[in-house]
Amino acid sequence: MSAPNLSAARWRKASYTEGNNNCVEVAHVPGVVALRDSKNRSGPVLAVPPAKFADLVGSLKAGRFDR
Repeated sequence: MSAPNLSAARWRKASYTEGNNNCVEVAHVPGVVALRDSKNRSGPVLAVPPAKFADLVGSLKAGRFDR
């Protein structure tokens, strides 16, 4: 699988992180959802299929990762 083209990615972060730079940013690009650390914007990017990202968000909302 080749790396997605992120040159036109429009990165955004959750509104809950207002004033805080310790978060994950997300961008939707053709065929993938890309995630990166807001503190290291030139660092590595995790790219996952949209369905897998939706599964992750659903699990987070359901509290499956709560301690």
